[in-house]
Amino acid sequence: MKNSLPAILAALAFVAAPALAADPEAGEKLFVRCKACHSITAADGTAIVRGGKVGPDLFGVVGRPAASVEGYAYGAGILEAKEAGLVWDEALLAEYLRDPTKFIDTHGGSGASKMVFKLPKGGEDIAAYLAGLK
Repeated sequence: MKNSLPAILAALAFVAAPALAADPEAGEKLFVRCKACHSITAADGTAIVRGGKVGPDLFGVVGRPAASVEGYAYGAGILEAKEAGLVWDEALLAEYLRDPTKFIDTHGGSGASKMVFKLPKGGEDIAAYLAGLK
């Protein structure tokens, strides 16, 4: 029985891994939903994704403080979250994509988000895609 424990743990890890893994390639394909409002422009000015200017540019978003793209007029709620110390990571970004206003209300800000689009599925993949752009 004690020899079967490693096999059981390995089997559980194998079953759980796909549910936890994000797919950056799938995220790149899903980003088409985002580009109506967001672009991705590398630090050297190279356009990775030509998109709208309604939302801030998303190059380097993972790892930077919330509401920190210069020249973009952020809403009060996300600015409050920034003041509370919010720094984007993949998990937080995926959570934000599911329900931006709820996210703000639970992460140091209050009120509606300027981003009204919700992405109930696939946010983890988009976050993984964005995290890989550096």
